[in-house]
Amino acid sequence: MNMFWALLAMAMGSFGGTPATADQGNQQFQSLTNSFNTAIIQSQKDQVVIDADNPPAKVDPQPDAPVVKGIYVTAYSAGGARMKELLDLIDNTELNSMVIDIKDDLGYITYPTENKSLQEMGKSQSFIRDIDALMKRLQKHEVYPIARVVVFKDTILAKKNPELSFRNKDGSVWANGKGDSFVNPYSKEVWDYNIEIAKEAAKLGFKEIQFDYVRFPEGFENRADKLKYTKTDKSRVDVVAEFVQYARKELAPLGVRVSVDIFGYAASVPAAEGIGQDFVKISENVDVISPMVYPSHYSTGWYGVKDPDKDPYTTIKGSMEDTHKKLDPTKELKPVIRPWIQDFTASWLGSGHYIKYGKKQVEDQIRAMKDMDVDEYLLWNASNRYTSGVNYK
Repeated sequence: MNMFWALLAMAMGSFGGTPATADQGNQQFQSLTNSFNTAIIQSQKDQVVIDADNPPAKVDPQPDAPVVKGIYVTAYSAGGARMKELLDLIDNTELNSMVIDIKDDLGYITYPTENKSLQEMGKSQSFIRDIDALMKRLQKHEVYPIARVVVFKDTILAKKNPELSFRNKDGSVWANGKGDSFVNPYSKEVWDYNIEIAKEAAKLGFKEIQFDYVRFPEGFENRADKLKYTKTDKSRVDVVAEFVQYARKELAPLGVRVSVDIFGYAASVPAAEGIGQDFVKISENVDVISPMVYPSHYSTGWYGVKDPDKDPYTTIKGSMEDTHKKLDPTKELKPVIRPWIQDFTASWLGSGHYIKYGKKQVEDQIRAMKDMDVDEYLLWNASNRYTSGVNYK
């Protein structure tokens, strides 16, 4: 209780005088409320010890955020001609948000940064040539801006700083079958590098930071003892959860939410110890969780469906049922659930196992979420070509 009154006193420091009108009184009260929330968030930042088993209480740094319905936008699109088409889509539908690559899947910072520490560790590319002009454009169109930061999948950082990566016995940087390298989630230096990028995005005007690839490489458990890397006695699950807890502690005082992308089926299975993803532990430490529940990513038999890609309603409804079962027990630590859904055709599944996705399939997914009391969602299409005529309500 003493802490409460101390925080209240801090918040009221600049709240003085008697308002002349009701409007002025309301403005002063809102100012007090904002100051009080800021004081609480700062107090949490100062006091919280990073511990995966003890997530801190949540205070939403974006209490006025809209019900987000958004689309994925690559840096190429954000900085190129396609942005006009995408803004038209936002202007003429119920969509209101864009998730824009600020650090992409290769590890490039996607705009020219003047931050010397980021330049020294990583590498920027001018996919978005004028980031300030982009932010003004988003504001003009009333777009809720979310910065996507790909974290531990980072070929650029790994090759530039091998000591922060996973290395083969000969000292070379390990890469997966697609040629992608990862950096080490045990490294505090890697944490701080990504959070520095997130802080810059917040200063630019992004309202939320969405972290992707918050995990070890797939199949890591099969090579963990063969690769060279720094580690502690912490489990992989705890290390990953503590990264997002630390990120939220660092970013909440800037007034931005923290969200994380996670495999959709993580809600339906035990914690994935190999890659270090525990659906509940991560969710308890973020403001928003975005399970990637693309029907094409579920194999035969999930939710009683022979070919999940061909039955998007049943697949999405089943995944949301599992998500609620996992997260409802977390009570006040439960984040906003905002799934990634499918607006692409998964032809690689082979004849007879997929269908062409269009208006009906996208709307079926939205209807399934609505039937499960999930109102927020994000549409994924890697080429940013979204289906026209969809009812996004």
